[in-house]
Amino acid sequence: MSNKNEYLRDEIIRISGVNPKKCMRCGKCSGTCPAYDEMEYHPHQFVYMVETGDIEPLLNSQSLYKCLSCFACVDRCPRGVEPAKVVEAVRLMAIRKQGANHMTANDVPEKLDDDMPQQAIVSAFRKYTK
Repeated sequence: MSNKNEYLRDEIIRISGVNPKKCMRCGKCSGTCPAYDEMEYHPHQFVYMVETGDIEPLLNSQSLYKCLSCFACVDRCPRGVEPAKVVEAVRLMAIRKQGANHMTANDVPEKLDDDMPQQAIVSAFRKYTK
């Protein structure tokens, strides 16, 4: 595995907080995924590919944007692996790679309004400060 792939793997694991080695590849996460038919790579494959450092195909896959982030895969995992968090972390890496992540924490306050849910604010801080 190249140094770049090791770096990407380690960064995805750090951002997601998921230990991909816990995955036993039972496929329950993928079996419950409502976007299964639309995805090139399925939740269990994301976890395995991150574990093995095969990151480039994931970064270039449209599966990143087909994931609904519904966390059905998280609920079904018997080992608590949380594949949706891995997909989200890979998606964040792809956005950063494309240079589309230009927002900083200091940009968030000006985008706030009275109708914005508190969860959106917390999510913005979480995504844009890592």
